[in-house]
Amino acid sequence: MDVFEYNRCVDRFSDRIYGYILKQIRDSDTAKDIVQEAYAKLWVKVDTVAFVSAKSYLYKTAYHTMIDWIRKRKFETSMEHIPHPKTNHSYSDLSEHLEAGLNRLPEIQRAVVLLRDYEGYSYHEIGEILDLNESQVKVYIYRARLALKKYIGKIEVVI
Repeated sequence: MDVFEYNRCVDRFSDRIYGYILKQIRDSDTAKDIVQEAYAKLWVKVDTVAFVSAKSYLYKTAYHTMIDWIRKRKFETSMEHIPHPKTNHSYSDLSEHLEAGLNRLPEIQRAVVLLRDYEGYSYHEIGEILDLNESQVKVYIYRARLALKKYIGKIEVVI
């Protein structure tokens, strides 16, 4: 990859990678730092990473950098230890419930759901980004969706 192709990667992918990381950690400054770190790591390997595989390399690097950041801060949540929200029959903002449910998912489940449902990646692409096989990706998505369904409860209550 040459400098021109590297700059094209910055122009084409930085906003989406930033959005993906921001949805996971909810801290814009840290998300910017993680994206910048991913691009710095790409720059170090600019001679070995081909332009066609740069997108998956960047997502994978940003994801692993984010995981390292989370582990350093010992930030882990578990669905079993978090109480379910009290339902208010007059409440009607489903997106806030979904966001709250996503924030309570384990890291890997949140990552696959965001990549699949928010970013639109295929199972194969998600597997490449997160170093999983397609079966693992499908299982994590299934479990995450079950947890979200359980968290939200009946859709009639939310709407």
